[in-house]
Amino acid sequence: MGPGPINADPRVLRAMSAGLIGQFDPAMTDYMGQTQELYRRVFQTRNEHTLLVDGTARAGIEAALFSLITPGDRVLVPIFGRFGGLLREICERAGAEVHVREIPWGTVFRPEQIAEAIAQTRPALVAMVHGDTSTTMLQPMDGLREICDRYGALLYTDVTASLGGNPFDQDELGIDAATAGLQKCLGGPSGSAPASFSPAAVERIGRRHSVEAGLRDPGQFPSEHRIRSNYFDLGMIFDYWGATRLNHHTEATSMLYAAHECARIIVTEGLAETIERHRVHGAAMHAGVLGLGLRDFGEAQYRMNNVVAVHIPEGVNGDAVRADMLTDFAIEIGTSFGPLHGKVWRIGTMGYNARRDTVLSTLAALESVLVRHGVSVPRSGGVEAALDSYRGAGNPA
Repeated sequence: MGPGPINADPRVLRAMSAGLIGQFDPAMTDYMGQTQELYRRVFQTRNEHTLLVDGTARAGIEAALFSLITPGDRVLVPIFGRFGGLLREICERAGAEVHVREIPWGTVFRPEQIAEAIAQTRPALVAMVHGDTSTTMLQPMDGLREICDRYGALLYTDVTASLGGNPFDQDELGIDAATAGLQKCLGGPSGSAPASFSPAAVERIGRRHSVEAGLRDPGQFPSEHRIRSNYFDLGMIFDYWGATRLNHHTEATSMLYAAHECARIIVTEGLAETIERHRVHGAAMHAGVLGLGLRDFGEAQYRMNNVVAVHIPEGVNGDAVRADMLTDFAIEIGTSFGPLHGKVWRIGTMGYNARRDTVLSTLAALESVLVRHGVSVPRSGGVEAALDSYRGAGNPA
């Protein structure tokens, strides 16, 4: 019950146990095509280039940024948590001239702040996190497309922590590139990175794609225009997933099965219904921790549906509480990073764990451990507050 990874849905684990098949078996390529279509529905996009990058969520981030950035490009990275800092580092490693704007953790950027930063820096790319689990904040993306268009900038966002549990319509928001991971709201294991790219992003990548289907001579291209990674060269990955079926790498078959099943479950439940499930159970968890007398962290109106941060009570060893939760109740909650390390707990309700029983069990366990650590809490305050929240939502399971 931390900020991810979470328990994978048993249906995903069963899908992963299916037998392996060859990467160019018609059944395999058909399954790849099904997976692409399912993720178009999850990202809410018509983008042809919607696919998987083999590797953890960070593999998707690196593929997108290394393929979109030509060394020397100006890139704007607005940072409101730890994972914005990660984007900054990756952009620097890609050779970008990185311009950073930072705000206090627990807040989000207002459109005028981003507009001012874009006007000042004139970037080729704006790279920012949608939901940053280090702070539990969800960055509003409305209006950013219009701001980027004024200055000819592409817009990338990391939706690892938010996709499937919070509203995100890639086409409506005008996001050029978005990458995610399975291990949070999508309800799977870490190891596959769903990603989707707009025609404008594909055109930018295509200009840098030095080897198409292995037919071009790399020597005729200036080295600074070549994507600096072979594995993360999206031009070749596009060819691998496209009609040419470039033999770029061997697809991680079991992870393909997992990613397919994650998306199938969401589409079957309904994307709107999945997001609402995360909202309802996240709201119950939020009500429950307040019912225990804990203080929540950050701007409440911008909190993600799927994770809440609470201040650790004064004089309490936060890591000891987490250890007792894990040892005595087999429930994991998270700490945080940087300026919040040792100051807040992060409690998630996401994917398969966005359920009534997990919320109530976590709150009951947390109450027991807090009492043992000398914290005065209202008796059954967390569980009762969560139940009140559920009653207000129509008592969902």
